[in-house]
Amino acid sequence: MPAKEKFIIIDGNALVHRSFHALPTTMRTRSGQMVNAVYGFTTTLLKVLRDLAPEYLVVTFDLAAPTFRHQAYKAYKATRVKQPDELYEQIPIIKEVVAAFDIPIYEQEGFEADDVIATLVRHKEVEKMQSIIVTGDMDTLQLVDANTEVYTMHKGISDTVTYDVAQVKKRFDGLTPEQVVDYKALRGDPSDNIPGVKGIGEKGAISLLQEFGTLENIYKNIDSKKISDRYRTLLTEHKKEAFESKALCQLVDTVPITLDLTAAARRGFDLGKVVPLFQRLEFKSLISRLPKEGRRGQAPGQAALEFGATPAATGPTGDYILVADDETFTDFFKKLGQQKIFAVDTETSSLERFTSELLGISFSWKGGQAWYVAATKNRLEKLKPILEDEGIKKVGHNVKFDLEMLANAGIALRGIAFDTMIASYLINPGSRQHNLDGLVFTELGHEMQPITELIGTGKNQISLKSVPLPRVSNYSCEDADYTWQLVEPLTKQLEEKNNLGLLKKIELPLIPILADMERTGVQLDTKLLKSMSVSVGKKIDALEEKIFKLAGTKFNVASPLQLKEILFAKLSISTEGIGRTKTGLSTAAAELEKMKGKHKIIDLIIEFRELSKLKSTYLDSLPKLTDANNRVHTSFNQTVAATGRLSSSDPNLQNIPIRTELGQKIRTAFIAPRGLRLLSVDYSQIELRIVASLANDAKMIASFNKGEDIHTRTAAEIHQVPLERV
Repeated sequence: MPAKEKFIIIDGNALVHRSFHALPTTMRTRSGQMVNAVYGFTTTLLKVLRDLAPEYLVVTFDLAAPTFRHQAYKAYKATRVKQPDELYEQIPIIKEVVAAFDIPIYEQEGFEADDVIATLVRHKEVEKMQSIIVTGDMDTLQLVDANTEVYTMHKGISDTVTYDVAQVKKRFDGLTPEQVVDYKALRGDPSDNIPGVKGIGEKGAISLLQEFGTLENIYKNIDSKKISDRYRTLLTEHKKEAFESKALCQLVDTVPITLDLTAAARRGFDLGKVVPLFQRLEFKSLISRLPKEGRRGQAPGQAALEFGATPAATGPTGDYILVADDETFTDFFKKLGQQKIFAVDTETSSLERFTSELLGISFSWKGGQAWYVAATKNRLEKLKPILEDEGIKKVGHNVKFDLEMLANAGIALRGIAFDTMIASYLINPGSRQHNLDGLVFTELGHEMQPITELIGTGKNQISLKSVPLPRVSNYSCEDADYTWQLVEPLTKQLEEKNNLGLLKKIELPLIPILADMERTGVQLDTKLLKSMSVSVGKKIDALEEKIFKLAGTKFNVASPLQLKEILFAKLSISTEGIGRTKTGLSTAAAELEKMKGKHKIIDLIIEFRELSKLKSTYLDSLPKLTDANNRVHTSFNQTVAATGRLSSSDPNLQNIPIRTELGQKIRTAFIAPRGLRLLSVDYSQIELRIVASLANDAKMIASFNKGEDIHTRTAAEIHQVPLERV
């Protein structure tokens, strides 16, 4: 028997809300448009197209107008907190995505999207098919039958669970999909402010329905001995609410809509619509996830390369020259010497800053053209004067990396005039996406060759040193070429935001300073840290014994599952107000803080965790990260923090604790070489000083110039008392 055709219905609003709350609000385009919900929805859509391969596909949405439920019950959804405007602003964009894929949208004033879904799955033509509802909530489980399944997000937007009849029964301890409405009528639905029968929870609702089948049958047997006196009283007192709740929960399958199966049939999608939209939304990472089947048309511009015109394995296209012999080098070197500014990019054997081998350098000073020079000793010696010449300007992407790689080869790169990564950050500091391939895709519409095509991924990944030289040359030339091409559009955007001066006066001069700081590193007293580790280890062991004694048994204190069993099952600590995870009650730090004072064991567990974290994160880890001179080398990042401050990573040296006595001791392990001292310098109330200057506030300026405490001076002015009396 042939498999039934699949009719997929995507619950648009449910996925929008789930995506918005599952993905970080820092997901924005470089113009500042938040796109986390759009990205999450689009990711799910591509997953549906790939994994479910529907013959028919539609999307449903709610409309802003009140529904019949609001008219029937004024308090319906009244307790819901209004979502941020940035969520609703993304819905029109999501509808653009749906339209780009030629998917019809169904919505009807006066009804919810779930009612539209119910009407569609009960359509006589659809009932002949296998219906799958893609959603982010459980409201449509009542529709599950032999021909209908619910495909729902289980964790964020990544994990999915498919509910058929058997899965619904498993989820509700034997209740059928038809009984889900009765279950919600009894238990209520706090998310929609549906009251149910106050006092009857999940277990009570399930047990009543297991015995009597339906809400109506429960009330027919209200005097049965199988109903406890307490439940009988509750059911009697809240009978009206029970039946009102059932009416609110019951999905309507008679919404006045007309299904157009021809429009719903999947005919593929037009690359000419999808790719430009992805480019505008900066969804470069989703390009590779587009289904291979059903593509129509052609992506505009150079982005077409990814879509079948040329096999990706052949690499970039352009006038790219591998400098493989002396004659070619002579020609290249003559042309390079005539340039006042050019783009430069380095290729290395790895990303390790101090041991990586410089393999070659690519150069570009005209769009569509680039040269790649393998890093031989003789050629590097000839290139060194040009690369070190302050008067010859260089542009790059993440220039600090190139600067450090060239330093390994004895070349001090000077004359840094532009960094496309930092420029992107200054244009949109709220974004974390400043990678070259993403920028090129967004600004120039070109899909760059991924490095994984050259070196692979995972356990099969190889060094770039093992890749044939012509392929490395093409890859590197493309980087230099498009870095050069990015300078003009990014410069215009910096000028529009009045940030070009910030790039040239602050960020670019900072690059060599940070590189020098990273290469120098900071010295650690590793003996002190190791000694502290032993001491803290003994404290942890002592705490563990005390915890075991209070618990009455030994267990793994670091295991949330075992800890949960001890706290809530064995010691019967109150769970009131304690949050839950998918595995049950939470023992996260915030939840343990709520339990303080309920049992002596709580304070010990909190201290155990704090000491264990300090030991593993700092005392044990930092000594392993030092070089032969006991120096640790961090990375200072200019393009991470949205506020403009620097961040530190690998390792993060800005998070060394200071508030606890142990944290302060850890800080003493950072030392200066003999004969020198470490100096800690910070601005005093820098923000207020800037405000005083911008406002030209005479009193504030005078107060700062006198060295007064500005807060004391403010209090004196407000209360009109002398400064010394505050």
